[in-house]
Amino acid sequence: MSERTDILIVGAGLAGLFLALRLAPRKCTVICPAPLGQAASSAWAQGGLAAALAPDDSPDNHAADTVRAGDGLVDPVTAQLIAEAGPLRVRDLIELGVPFDRTPEGALALSLEAAHSHPRVARVAGDLAGKAIMQALTDAVMAAEHITVLDGLKAVALLKSDAGSVQGIATQDGSGNIDQLPANETILCTGGSGGLFRITTNPRESRGDALAMAYEAGALLSDLEFVQFHPTAIDVDRDPAPLASEALRGEGAKLINADGTGFMERYDPMGELAPRDRVARAVHIEALSDRKAFLDTRDALGDEIESHFPTVFGACMSAGIDPRVAPIPVAPAAHYHMGGIVTDLWGRTSLKGLSACGECSSTGAHGANRLASNSLLEAVVFAARIADRLRDEPAPEADDLLTVTGRIAPDLSPEDLQELRIRMERDCGVVRSAEGLSSLRDWIAETSKSYENKLLPRALRVADLMVHSALRREESRGGHYRSDFPEAGHAPTRSYLCKGETGPIFLDPELKAI
Repeated sequence: MSERTDILIVGAGLAGLFLALRLAPRKCTVICPAPLGQAASSAWAQGGLAAALAPDDSPDNHAADTVRAGDGLVDPVTAQLIAEAGPLRVRDLIELGVPFDRTPEGALALSLEAAHSHPRVARVAGDLAGKAIMQALTDAVMAAEHITVLDGLKAVALLKSDAGSVQGIATQDGSGNIDQLPANETILCTGGSGGLFRITTNPRESRGDALAMAYEAGALLSDLEFVQFHPTAIDVDRDPAPLASEALRGEGAKLINADGTGFMERYDPMGELAPRDRVARAVHIEALSDRKAFLDTRDALGDEIESHFPTVFGACMSAGIDPRVAPIPVAPAAHYHMGGIVTDLWGRTSLKGLSACGECSSTGAHGANRLASNSLLEAVVFAARIADRLRDEPAPEADDLLTVTGRIAPDLSPEDLQELRIRMERDCGVVRSAEGLSSLRDWIAETSKSYENKLLPRALRVADLMVHSALRREESRGGHYRSDFPEAGHAPTRSYLCKGETGPIFLDPELKAI
């Protein structure tokens, strides 16, 4: 067993590193499976950070847009909280050295993205926001005396005391060795679950491990059926798929089919700037047809795409596509998981000693459909709130009687993982139905039998919970679209679940078993 640490942060993306810096002077330890800055999907974020910074904008406007995009399931208190804190957190990042784009007059240059009523997305070099933010945070963390970074370690289970509080994690190193890392406070900042799908913009390793560990420990989870599929991943058969930022459409790029005809107006009167779920379904339908789907930047940007969106331009050119003279082939890709581990407004989960932050959490900020560029905002706002809560709190009493919550799950074989990703894409993707979801559920159950003691590997566990949640929601709402239930239900309600003796127990909004 390793020496007990005070505050343990699992994950080194935006949420984890901002939280660690904000905790100063209280000491903390950050663990991550790869060297700092190399495996976090935060670095891949092209969009930026949404905040009401323009003179004609306001946090009230931003909160209203967030609630509207979430299709009835956003917590308005959470939406208001992150909107009001947004400008402060942008200033924090500027102080850390993030070089946000500026206008010739020196003000922040703000971009318009889908479903925003005002330009409010702070960017870096067009589409390099995530990379620039992560570089600034990494540099600051490496120079911080109160932060210890342990890379090469993967969290595989939570540790609980006999009294039921979470007190650290079980870790696995690159050689497969298991150890225990006790902690007074544990915060999960491990990212999303896009790696469960065949086409994703996330790192392939992002498969919702934190959700599986928290579920096994008895934590409350919510809204696992809601996955946001980015409508314009560049369709060049790469894994993960490179992304054509939504800001391209904000700058006037058009979605067209193979004969050059625009198609978005046939699906939504808002056209290219409709909410992401609607654009993703339109692109999905077109991409599966003979017409295919393309993003045309030629008229809107022309040669300027090279300097204004260097990441997109580089990805296209490396695949043999010159977006200055040809449209970009696109398809929807799993991009962001709106559901996760339920937290309160201070990042606490339902388990004492355990907090969650970033994409693995479920704060009520995103509802059924995340508003563009609100993910980085939510991460820094809740990271700051968790740090502010913990910074001056006395460390809780340590309990040396620690147990691993359940057995440590085996890894999914490469063959089963690839089959899972194909099936998740087909049956739990942009368009779902009871037939496809039931078939996928049965395959997961049958595949789990081949593993030791029928213990589900983490990837199967998370996929199973997502499928069960999607089957239960017999309506279409936000990112969850059922072809057999194409209309929204009358009363929007969030879904909650926790572990039961034979499988997940679903709860009503008052958290009573149903």
